Amino acid sequence: MHLWGRDPAQLEQMAASRVNNRYLPDADFPSNLHIEPDLDKCLDGITDILISVPSHGLREILLQVKPLLDSQARISWATKGFELKTGKLPHQVASEILGDDRPMAVLSGPTFAKEVGAGLPTAMTIAASDADFASDLAAGLSDESFRAYTSDDMIGVEVGGAVKNVLAIGAGLSDGLGFGANTRIALINRGLVEMTRLGVALGAKQDTFMGLAGMGDLVLTCTDNLSRNRRMGLALASGMSIEEAQEEIQQVVEGVLAAKAVKEVADRLDVDMPICLQIYRILYEGVAPREAVGALMGRALKPE
Repeated sequence: MHLWGRDPAQLEQMAASRVNNRYLPDADFPSNLHIEPDLDKCLDGITDILISVPSHGLREILLQVKPLLDSQARISWATKGFELKTGKLPHQVASEILGDDRPMAVLSGPTFAKEVGAGLPTAMTIAASDADFASDLAAGLSDESFRAYTSDDMIGVEVGGAVKNVLAIGAGLSDGLGFGANTRIALINRGLVEMTRLGVALGAKQDTFMGLAGMGDLVLTCTDNLSRNRRMGLALASGMSIEEAQEEIQQVVEGVLAAKAVKEVADRLDVDMPICLQIYRILYEGVAPREAVGALMGRALKPE
């Protein structure tokens, strides 16, 4: 296995220490993992490639690797979120750049890297356009503490990964303001409804949202403080600005950009997503969280 990254200094440090001291200091690299600072050499003769970048960096890295790919190379990614400028899901960006003939797959949670690195039992989802690729990836990643399930619903898995980050900011805000367990579960449950609405409107299968990549990832991200998006909500509830919270968290908080992208896609498709809309308003329009809650609670009553 080869590992490449955009920061040569960090790669050099990881090669020397055999660990990622910045993010996973307690997870030693396996003996067969080779750190390769040259992307061309890293991809030479490689068939299966896994990309792990934020959604706003996916297009750039795909353009970078495209001329280096073997004709038989298969591409997968752990990227979550819509591309902000285009409203496209990751598989649509990949198809635009690489064409539709190459096998592609998306990996999604519920997984916290720290727990995976510690060897704690974990299950996740691989959705692919090619069933053989999904099965090969699942077999290659699974071991006694890690189990991968397969799916053919790339749209559903990607929508779940995008929307859950927005809702997790809302869950953090709710808990940080002391709204309690009733509010949190209402947000998660009705948030799942919004996620499903958007996914189905985009062509996803409804059942996907009851699985690991839908409800599973949503509950995890909304309820545990390992979630960067939940911590963003908690920080905002304490009075921090987005910039101050981002500085404290020290990692990309995907839900901030996702809130904007989700709103734009929902507006384009005329999908009702009131919770995500209020989270967007808090992040981008300066609406006070308590005012946003009042707007939600004051909506007209209707059947569930």
